Order: sequence, then C-alpha cells, then structure tokens
Amino acid sequence: MTRPYTDYLDEILITTEQLQKRVAELGAQISADYSGQDLLLVCILKGGVMFLTDLMRQITVPHAIDFMAVTSYGAGTRESTGVVRILMDLEIDISGRNVLLVEDIIDSGHTLDYITRMLRARRPASLRIVTLLDKAERREVDVKLDYVGFKISNKFVFGYGLDLDEVYRNLLFIGVVRPEAFIPS
Repeated sequence: MTRPYTDYLDEILITTEQLQKRVAELGAQISADYSGQDLLLVCILKGGVMFLTDLMRQITVPHAIDFMAVTSYGAGTRESTGVVRILMDLEIDISGRNVLLVEDIIDSGHTLDYITRMLRARRPASLRIVTLLDKAERREVDVKLDYVGFKISNKFVFGYGLDLDEVYRNLLFIGVVRPEAFIPS
C-alpha cells in the first residue's frame, strides 16, 4: 500500500480530540481504581501500542508494562480464523499482580477469551480489561470489559494503532474504510 490514507478513508469516526479526552477519562478512572495498588499494564501488540502509550501517560499510579503479541488472522486476511496463536509472550511473571490488559478493539471476543483464560491460569491477583473500541454487535463470546473507550458499530476501522494491511497505524484519529476502496481478501 503506497497510496495515501485518504484513498481509503470514508469518514473520521473518532477525532484526535475525542480520543485524547476519552483516554484521559479512562486514565483517571484507572488511577482511582488502582490507587495504592501494584499495577501491570499488558498491551496486546501491535494495535494496542498507541492506546497504551497515551493511556499510561494519564495513569498516575506507578505501573509496569509488558507486551504480548497474538494473532487470530491468517496472512492477508481481514477476518479472524478463530485459531489464536501466541507470537510473543510476557516477560514478567504476573502471579500475584494486578494485571490490566490493554486492547485496541474487541469484536468477536474469541481472542480476548483465549488470552484471559491463559492469563488467569497464571494466577494474577486481579485481571481486568481496558479496550479502546468495543464492537459489541460482532460479539460471539461473552467477555467482561471493565473499561471501554468507545462503543462502535460494525465498521472496518483503521488509524490510532489499528492497521489496514499493516499500514496507517500512525494516524492520530480512527477512520472508517470505504468499502469500495479495496478488494477484500
């Protein structure tokens, strides 16, 4: 993809200002909820990294970070295969820790369900989930979300960490892809 993002953009769904305002609100709530407690933020790569970076700037309690990389998408696909693979696991032992899983978007819930079951087996003191985007109408597995940035409809979105074929993660807003802009794989 060498074309400018504007070739794919149908509309800006969430502006930079809206994102920053909501991330600040989430950071304040998380800070209040974890006041005086140990906190470990676990970011799911790659999509969650921009959200994590802005969110951790808003969290006032001391916290550590770690990363996991998982996939349920085959190469070149835009729909989940349902089979979750761990590409990179945590470096930090989470047993006895308060873990906050940081996700970019939750849709079917399959990947999140798999990750949370795996992490609970490692016996954290607590495990909560913060997601920037909740695409609830696509939910196939019931998952409990503790903090939600925005509920969105079933639109294909990109920007602010979310990719369109591995590019455009750097956009400071979340846009909707024009359906006719590409041929689905």
